[in-house]
Amino acid sequence: MLPNDPVMLLSYINLKLRDFYPSLDALCEDLDIDREELTEKLAAINYRYDEGTNRFA
Repeated sequence: MLPNDPVMLLSYINLKLRDFYPSLDALCEDLDIDREELTEKLAAINYRYDEGTNRFA
């Protein structure tokens, strides 16, 4: 289950990306997460996915 708080969600997703997944697509597929919904939630707190660093920044 994903955290509802956007800042906690950011921390959780970046940890997963850093430690377990080579890309956001791989994470979303494996955890059955809607990529668009996730990116919109994090964009609301001014974070965007950076493919080069494989994290939201």
